[in-house]
Amino acid sequence: MFATTILPPAMLRVSSVVYTLAQKFLMVAGLVFVMVLIGLQAGHAGLIDGLKSLISPVEVVVAEEEAAEESVEEATVALNPRMRGALDYVSKRYRVSTEALQPIFATAQVVGRQLRLDPLLIIAVIGVESGFNPFSQSVVGAQGLMQVMPRFHMDKLPEEADQSAFLDPVTNVQVGAKVLKESIRRNGGIEGGLQQFAGASNDPDRRYSSKVLAEKQRLEQAAQRLRTT
Repeated sequence: MFATTILPPAMLRVSSVVYTLAQKFLMVAGLVFVMVLIGLQAGHAGLIDGLKSLISPVEVVVAEEEAAEESVEEATVALNPRMRGALDYVSKRYRVSTEALQPIFATAQVVGRQLRLDPLLIIAVIGVESGFNPFSQSVVGAQGLMQVMPRFHMDKLPEEADQSAFLDPVTNVQVGAKVLKESIRRNGGIEGGLQQFAGASNDPDRRYSSKVLAEKQRLEQAAQRLRTT
């Protein structure tokens, strides 16, 4: 059976952007070359100086777009070993393809670093809240992977997004992680934060936090097994 190489969507997007940037660069370079020749023939030194200022903004745009693409690659491809081990465990436990889990785990990794929140805690919450069903909705209206309440957290959405964005896996994890971080900060610790996140602050047994932390421990063990194999 012949093997077929298929580029993942992230790499296709990167290739497309690189091709577009190359086209733009060649167009600008051609324009600069023609204008330099004209300037030299006419003896206009000021024109040449102006061309130098034209090139700088182009270089800035190219650098910014390259940085954006590096961010996309990081968010969709570069899982660290700890997260890869947890992903394998989740894929088997919840019967979800690794391809579908990849952007979820990558988002948890990136957002966790930004918020100084353990990404495996985010993944554990997702497992308990929705079982990795991005379209899950509770009877009280909580939506998506982390069961975020839209009426309370519209302010955490990107400016251009509407309420339907809560069902987008990446956006839901980004918003849910912010809500979780706020809950932990307000309650002085992970257990109290988890209880508030679930709307169960009055539970003296802290059953929700115990469930999430038990799931996080299983994720840690799965990640550790990958490191030792």
